[in-house]
Amino acid sequence: MNAAHAVDPVANAASAGRAMVELRGVHKWYDRFHVLKDINLSVAKGERIVICGPSGSGKSTLIRCINRLEEHQRGRIIVDGVELTSDVKNIEKVRCEVGIVFQQFNLFPHLTVLENCVLAPMWVRKTPRKAAEQAAMEYLERVRIPEQAKKYPGQLSGGQQQRVAIARSLCMRPKIMLFDEPTSALDPEMIKEVLDVMVELARSGMTMLCVTHEMGFAKTVANRVIFMDGGEIIEENEPEAFFTRPQHDRTKLFLSQILNQ
Repeated sequence: MNAAHAVDPVANAASAGRAMVELRGVHKWYDRFHVLKDINLSVAKGERIVICGPSGSGKSTLIRCINRLEEHQRGRIIVDGVELTSDVKNIEKVRCEVGIVFQQFNLFPHLTVLENCVLAPMWVRKTPRKAAEQAAMEYLERVRIPEQAKKYPGQLSGGQQQRVAIARSLCMRPKIMLFDEPTSALDPEMIKEVLDVMVELARSGMTMLCVTHEMGFAKTVANRVIFMDGGEIIEENEPEAFFTRPQHDRTKLFLSQILNQ
């Protein structure tokens, strides 16, 4: 770590017990393109991490490596004590405990909202339909759209579809939630309704890693903000220090651009 890393994430996580997510010396390439370079990150249970940076900096790839949607070539990734390797059983075990919400909603258009939500618990966790539907309704209530349960995704607004996507992930009762630019595909008026749900989820104690340019969200809920550029973690700190006293020139430039939009 360079001098700009004002927070020691390993010590931070260790103080709260075993880390929920650990990346140790992680590298990833796409052919010759070195997309992740020696990533070291430790996330404690209940910690809320916001990852920001310019396009192409490796943010989404980092998130996707945490549940093996992308395969890293060097280093170690350990999620709740389980190391991600080519072992399919370990991958399945991690994916059962890690929910992910993407830019696009990825809902099944031919299934109702309720059917979208119960599918994974019934197939993966073998939850009986009645129990799965009861849990789904509880999570739809939590994201404030229980009245949409019998509708199809195409009948909903973008903001409502993204809230269904969050509810669907929560139906698996994950220990960790990953968000990859969850508001970037939404119209401005729909962004707030999704962020409100994410703020509430964060305050419930969920361990979260969120790739986003929504700096207001970062200031409100993050324990740490991480800035990436060129496949590296350039700087990380607590939100107040990150936004008011950035250490790295690249961070200062990024913040000046994004906060003045």
